[in-house]
Amino acid sequence: MTATAPAPDLAPPGDLPEQVSAALREDIGGGDVTAQLVPEGQRVRGRVITREDAVLCGRPWAEETFRRLDAGIRLSWRAADGERLEAGTVIFGIEGPARPILTGERTALNFLQLLSATATQTSRFVAAVAGTGCTILDTRKTLPGLRTAQKYAVRCGGGRNHRMGLYDMVLIKENHIAAAGSITAAIAAARRVAGGKKVEVEVESLHDLEEALRAGPDIVLLDDFSLEDLTAAVSLNRSRGRPVALEASGSVSLETAGAIAATGVDFVSCGGLTKNVRAVDLSMRLDFA
Repeated sequence: MTATAPAPDLAPPGDLPEQVSAALREDIGGGDVTAQLVPEGQRVRGRVITREDAVLCGRPWAEETFRRLDAGIRLSWRAADGERLEAGTVIFGIEGPARPILTGERTALNFLQLLSATATQTSRFVAAVAGTGCTILDTRKTLPGLRTAQKYAVRCGGGRNHRMGLYDMVLIKENHIAAAGSITAAIAAARRVAGGKKVEVEVESLHDLEEALRAGPDIVLLDDFSLEDLTAAVSLNRSRGRPVALEASGSVSLETAGAIAATGVDFVSCGGLTKNVRAVDLSMRLDFA
């Protein structure tokens, strides 16, 4: 297989082999019985095309899928992850033994369709906030077992990753605040146990924001604020010398993202980048010798 090294921020995740193993295991099980209809020595040549405009993502997963099935399969890529494609574009050519290619077709396309969908949707949100200085972030609302893959796809689409999980950053939400007794107490407790990790707190009103600014987190998440209150929150933070970064979340859509970003917040986060995506329409067309 031919492959080019990705940019440093687009390096595939370390658990990619496990993701491919799980996908092949659930699809193949004890063996691909339908592939046995194809003569054992049959060779095939083909290509994968996109039937709609998209941002490509998933090359390393497709490569790993076919590598696992037969080292004799050859992929010739015509696009890189993060590249914008027009409908009808050939993404890669493929040739080799027919049986393992047919066996791996669905698994490879599943990865490419899902991850390209996440990258494509992210790119739309990035375009919606262009010129505002605001950054689009993802969330933990990912498909189980594919978090690192979808986070990679967000980067391919031009967005940035929020925390990867519960272990790399503190995010204090309403239930944590209720348990601690107050925003101030929750932030103080987080500073004691976080071990230098960033601390973010979610607030639901300008009054809560005032308390949060006094308590000193690194980031404040403004949950479901109106545009008027977002503007007021930005002004308040600036009047204090911008001690925290401001993240807006809740009821974010392509239609609202631009207006939210224009209030001056630093980040807009959206679970829809990863949980509400529609697979990109891809097709593998094969020619049998």
